[in-house]
Amino acid sequence: MSDHAGRPHDAPEPTGLAGQIALRLRMALAESVTHLTTGSGPKLDYSSPPGDPGLFGPDAVCWKVHADFAAMMAGGISALLLQALHPLALAGVWDHSTFRTDILGRLRRTATFIAGTTYGSRADALALIERVRTIHLAVTGTAPDGRPYRASDPVLLTWVHVAEVSSFLAAYLRYVNPALPGDAQDQYYAEVARIAELLGATNVPRSRAEVAAWLRSMQPELVASDRTFEVVRVLMAAPAPRPAMRPAGALIRHAGIDLLPPFAQQMLGFDTFAFARRAMVRPGMRTVAPVLRWALVNGVSKRARRRAAAKPSQ
Repeated sequence: MSDHAGRPHDAPEPTGLAGQIALRLRMALAESVTHLTTGSGPKLDYSSPPGDPGLFGPDAVCWKVHADFAAMMAGGISALLLQALHPLALAGVWDHSTFRTDILGRLRRTATFIAGTTYGSRADALALIERVRTIHLAVTGTAPDGRPYRASDPVLLTWVHVAEVSSFLAAYLRYVNPALPGDAQDQYYAEVARIAELLGATNVPRSRAEVAAWLRSMQPELVASDRTFEVVRVLMAAPAPRPAMRPAGALIRHAGIDLLPPFAQQMLGFDTFAFARRAMVRPGMRTVAPVLRWALVNGVSKRARRRAAAKPSQ
């Protein structure tokens, strides 16, 4: 989903034998990355129809925040770990998801939803939202503590949403643009609140202050249970889609842990080695991220921008 298609450090494109090697490297990396973000679920055409801006349009802050593959993957890992601290949200995933046997499928489906609702045509984005709303209606049950749950519960929808978008923005600020102005950060939260509301969430936080206050208010509800630690185990043991992605995958997973709010790191037992992890993953991510951007010369956001700029068909 990268908007950063330039080569590392804007180096000139190599030619001759070096150019052939670089092209093969790019193709191998792109294939690995594409394998992570495609799979089961709807196949979306981000290149049509011409002139369609989607739900937000290319000037939206979310088009910038959601464009960097490495940051979004780290943010996605962080979001899943944070979401797993809510017993009712976790119960729905535990009872109705194949994450324990198909974690890559879970990541792909989430990536498809985020990319499709951000960059897809208006019709495709709304169809994705309606598809997820329908799925949620069947996700009901009883948590281990005896409380009933339903995925369509507006509070649970808001929890899942806030965990995701706060993690995505944290990753963007750390690895793409730390200087994003505060009003643009607030605009991001206001924009993506629309997706949560279309899914059925209510009282969705729409600014940095509201998100921070909402997370504080939810902390008494959170529990690090045996099920939570099983989610951690599955995520940390997730297989790489291609051998070439193994080192980057491990780095991104630890970057996701590093993005967690301090209270979540403490609950999950990740605070003990937080300093050592930070010292390892932050420089590593700043090295890996440009390579992944270079590999994705025709990412989703690039295709969506061309579509939005194209003259509509008569």
